[in-house]
Amino acid sequence: MDVDPQASGTPPQQTEPSDPTAPDGAPMPAIPLSVLDVAPVGTGYTATEALRTTTELARRAERWGYHRFWVAEHHNMPGIASSSPPVLLAHLAAHTSTLRLGSGGVMLPNHAPLVVAEQFGTLQALHPGRIDIGLGRAPGTDQATARALRRSAEALSAEDFPQQLGELIAFLTDGFRDGHPYQRIQAVPGPASGIEPGGEHDATRAPIWLLGSSGYSARLAGMLGLPFAFAHHFSGEHTLPALELYRRSFQPSEDLKEPYAMIAAGVIAADTDEEATRLGRSQALAMLRLRQGRPGLQPSPEEADAYPWTPAEADFVSAYQKQHVTGGPDRVRRGLRELVERTRVDELMVISNVHGHAARLTSYEIIARVWGLPGVE
Repeated sequence: MDVDPQASGTPPQQTEPSDPTAPDGAPMPAIPLSVLDVAPVGTGYTATEALRTTTELARRAERWGYHRFWVAEHHNMPGIASSSPPVLLAHLAAHTSTLRLGSGGVMLPNHAPLVVAEQFGTLQALHPGRIDIGLGRAPGTDQATARALRRSAEALSAEDFPQQLGELIAFLTDGFRDGHPYQRIQAVPGPASGIEPGGEHDATRAPIWLLGSSGYSARLAGMLGLPFAFAHHFSGEHTLPALELYRRSFQPSEDLKEPYAMIAAGVIAADTDEEATRLGRSQALAMLRLRQGRPGLQPSPEEADAYPWTPAEADFVSAYQKQHVTGGPDRVRRGLRELVERTRVDELMVISNVHGHAARLTSYEIIARVWGLPGVE
């Protein structure tokens, strides 16, 4: 990998907090704030409307001052419209100009590494210096759907991930060893055809991030010297051990001289604590149905209010919501600051899956405001 350490899209640390005079008297963290989005489709809405809102959210995120905007690959989930990150990223890139865009992530077992290299090589050629490749080793769906995504049932195991990752890196860098069966195969656009440098650090290759919800990818990212993003929003109990494993395993590379860790945190912000809690129950009901094998459109707050919660389901919701930051501006400010202080991350990414497009945009705007991003009035 021949990229400057800062070219991986990991910005230099800020020297001053973005809002040194927060209302509660304590400064907000001096680290970048980013967005993770899945284009949620709620009851009463269509995928077309959800994707339009994602586009509008990207525009506003750029104006508010968010650092990067990632979209995640999921399949066979009617309530998530981001099933094809490269297609969606091309659209978002055409409607923004400076925002870093990437996958959070592309589920590598679902795709041939050469296809991923050429898709993201194309994105990088079209929008130099703005593209990230976030990679996951899970299929992002159930096993039956995972089989339908591939031409054969082979390589369904996540244990094949290191080999797939190695092939992808080699396609992106023209780095296959002599005698390798793919030595004469070139990803285009790629090293053979050239990609103009672009962005703050003149990167010519879209940087690779490893994503994870356990220790496996944390250790691998550390060993390879890659930036690491952890899915705190659905695996919060494993966050601190995974981050510690990443930092302990880290070996400097041409991409990074020091570890760079980010977490994706579930955040639901509204004008009041009560409204945020109500929106949170709707999101928790969607996750409950997913865990029960009944994925569907994201339920409305009214559906969640009317749902006959069993004691076991209520316990699930309580445990799930403890992993999220939910509330009005003051509570969200305190929750985000405490989360960053506890995890010591280098960057925070927030995902706000709430029902209703206006509520979704409002949630991200409130988060931007309490963080002190410069573009929020």
